Amino acid sequence: MRFLKSGFLTASLCLTALALPASAQTQWPPAQVTIMVPFAAGATPDIIARLVGEKLKERTGKIFIVENRPGAGGNTGTMAVAKGPADGSVLGIGLLGGLGMNKLLMKSMPYDPDSEIRVVTILTEQPSALAVSNEVGVSSVKELIEKLRAEPGKYNFSSIGQGSLSHLSMELVANKSGTKVTHLPMKSSPEAAMAVMRNDVQMTVLPAVSVLQLAKDGKMKLLAVTSEKRSSALPDVPTFKEAGVEGVVAVAWNALIAPASVPAPVIDQIHGHVVAALNDPALKENFSKQIMEIKPMTPEQAKAYVAAEIVKWSAIVKAAGIEPQ
Repeated sequence: MRFLKSGFLTASLCLTALALPASAQTQWPPAQVTIMVPFAAGATPDIIARLVGEKLKERTGKIFIVENRPGAGGNTGTMAVAKGPADGSVLGIGLLGGLGMNKLLMKSMPYDPDSEIRVVTILTEQPSALAVSNEVGVSSVKELIEKLRAEPGKYNFSSIGQGSLSHLSMELVANKSGTKVTHLPMKSSPEAAMAVMRNDVQMTVLPAVSVLQLAKDGKMKLLAVTSEKRSSALPDVPTFKEAGVEGVVAVAWNALIAPASVPAPVIDQIHGHVVAALNDPALKENFSKQIMEIKPMTPEQAKAYVAAEIVKWSAIVKAAGIEPQ
């Protein structure tokens, strides 16, 4: 009789396990995880993805592959995450444009960031810098503004894409300084910086790490940083407030995103591994070299963070009169 009871109990436990939803049985990471980057290789999001992916590989012993899918202001790569499988095998680097601003700036979207994307955590924050072509012949924000006011609409600026923080930061500068510049979107920060070096455009606002060495090599000039305080990596570059333009604060951030279809228990596992990786001293040091500061958050905090950023920058889109394209 004891044997029969034991047999019934074993069978019952097996049936219960089979009845559990797949999410309860899923262990993350699977054998291989792809991290989608919505910009070209060498861009800041690509650097972040590779640093985090390598640390996750070390921690878990699994394979992490970075795949670059630039285009459409970040939509191409972000859509690949939105439409990805529900097992956490496809993650991505999310930025302002692909996570919401493009809904205001584009006539149609191939995915819904609100219902198809889950923000797992914010990864990093970093200051951006206003860089100008040597051909412009200015050495300060004041001199640049004088030129822009004297010939409104004559000068162009590059960004890493329509709706990106790079784009909207320059619109904020124009708004606060009462000037007008023409936007020419690019696919990545290296491409946007190259356009400045060639004087195809006259200025750009990019993550500081993207332009610091170029400025040191004399290929462009840095006029101001978008942080509230001066960056320790650029101690001689003033803030916009110090340069005479109030209200220009724009922190470049990157988030880790997953398909919204990934169950909460799996999201929790991803979050735990990623936050542990971010707090690794070696990774912190690598990010510091890239002028980045880690900003791990819970999924709920990260969602609220992104939502607040969209509200802030939506006001700039409206003030600048930017129409959907």
